[in-house]
Amino acid sequence: MRLLLDTHIYLWFITNDGRLNPAWADLIRNRTNEVHLSVVSLWEALAKHGKGKLPLPPSPAQYLLAQRSRHSMVSLPLREVEVLHISNLPMLHKDPFDRMLICQAILNGLTLVTVDEEVKRYPVTTL
Repeated sequence: MRLLLDTHIYLWFITNDGRLNPAWADLIRNRTNEVHLSVVSLWEALAKHGKGKLPLPPSPAQYLLAQRSRHSMVSLPLREVEVLHISNLPMLHKDPFDRMLICQAILNGLTLVTVDEEVKRYPVTTL
C-alpha cells in the first residue's frame, strides 16, 4: 500500500497515542508499505506548536524530522500542481492543511490515513 498520513495520525503514531487504530499502526510499521509524510503536516504541526496548541519536545522541527526518518517514512514535498488542484475541490472542509493533503493524495495515488470524517467526503481514497 501507498499511504499518506494525516497530521494527527503521524503525531499519534510517533507518540504511541492510544487513539491510533492498532491495525493502522501495523500498516505504518509494515516495511512493505510505502508511508509518506507531507511537508504540509510538518508545517501544520509546527504552526500548532507555535500557537501553544501542540506540545512537542525541544527542537520540534528536528524532532519531527528525526521521527520521520526513524520510521522510514518518505518525505512528500508540496508541488505547484497540487496547490493548483485545490481549486478543483468543493469547499466541504475549511482546514487548508487537510485540503492540501487531499490534493496530494489524489494526485499521487496515495491512500490518506485519517479519522477526519469531513476529509472522507472528498473523492480521495482513505483508511
